[in-house]
Amino acid sequence: MSAQAAPFAVLTDIARRSRSLAAGLPEQQQAVELWNGIGFVLAGERYVAPMGEVVEILHVPRYTHIPGVRSFMLGAANVRGRLLPLIDLAGFFDVPRSSRSHRERRVLVVEQGDVFSGLVVDSVSGMQYFAVDSHVASPQGVPASVQPFVNGGYERNEEIWKVFSAADLLGDERFLDVAQW
Repeated sequence: MSAQAAPFAVLTDIARRSRSLAAGLPEQQQAVELWNGIGFVLAGERYVAPMGEVVEILHVPRYTHIPGVRSFMLGAANVRGRLLPLIDLAGFFDVPRSSRSHRERRVLVVEQGDVFSGLVVDSVSGMQYFAVDSHVASPQGVPASVQPFVNGGYERNEEIWKVFSAADLLGDERFLDVAQW
């Protein structure tokens, strides 16, 4: 019986010494909740569209001009067999285009229900992450024409990124009515 107790005593001693020499767990820190979206520049201002509202980002594809449409409607492009209407977002909002080159312009492809459109912006900054608690309810410096489509913003590095709602834009009658009067 003592032969069986000896191995158990050894294991108990090893467990006791291990606990006494073990380093404590690292201090638990509060995890920061993040909000993310696709960052882009329009008229020199930084915007971010919620992730679920942008389905794809493209270089500006070749497109065909369409007669009888408003000037902000650049035309339509064939993207993998689908006709993609291209909307110049700066032209729609009547804001100046930033001085970025044509090669930097990108298309944010948005789709909601039957509406499938490409929003041409000055440039895209990729995925952006913001602490949820850095939300700003009413960001300053938003042009009046863009204001109805901005739902607050997020501050990072002393800069405000305005949250642009492509979903609100796609539901706007002025956006949907591209026929020239």
